[in-house]
Amino acid sequence: MQEHTVKAFDEDIVKLRGLISEMGGRAEAAIDHAMAALTRHDLDAASRIIAEDKRIDELEAAVEKLAVQIIALRAPLADDLREVVAALKIAAVIERIGDYAKNIAKRVPLIGRQHQIEALSVLPAMAQLASDMLHDVLDAFAARDWEAAIEVNKRDRAVDDFYNSLFRTLLTFMMENPATIGEAAHLLFIAKNLERIGDHATNVAEMVYFAAKGVHMAERERGDDVTEAQ
Repeated sequence: MQEHTVKAFDEDIVKLRGLISEMGGRAEAAIDHAMAALTRHDLDAASRIIAEDKRIDELEAAVEKLAVQIIALRAPLADDLREVVAALKIAAVIERIGDYAKNIAKRVPLIGRQHQIEALSVLPAMAQLASDMLHDVLDAFAARDWEAAIEVNKRDRAVDDFYNSLFRTLLTFMMENPATIGEAAHLLFIAKNLERIGDHATNVAEMVYFAAKGVHMAERERGDDVTEAQ
């Protein structure tokens, strides 16, 4: 009986990880496709991204249902319970990342085909960095690799640097070229969505770390600045 229960639990965990993996893959693809649609001004592709976000929502609901079922029927303890709870929280974060990708796609029709703002050429690099963070942190979750989670967390500063630089550039451009304020504002909105994707990837990294170690990630491990006591 005990062996049967353990086998059933292991199968549920494998299924849970599979759902998270599919969610993450779809969210990652949505980011990449949204940026491709933006640079090519592909309205059809943008519409598909918006429509496909529903599947990410459905997967989140499936994760929630399975996680609750595991907790209720298997009564996991310690490491196993932390993994189930982490999966539940990670699913909610990935769903939000999918929303950010959808938000970017919604901006595609609002930005002219003839791009007048040089900052647009920088956004794909920022998006790639955020997308890579999501990919790597989900790999870390699948492998229970807390060290990889720390490395992902440290990369968030690079995304922030991208955003801060773009913010200053776009603000200056809007002041010097009032006729482009509308398009620049849309690009700034997209940059902010990418910055938030990076933030959410670091949130997942902290969940992965906690699930594996049972303690929260320390500030020094996150790469945050720590002021020494005087």
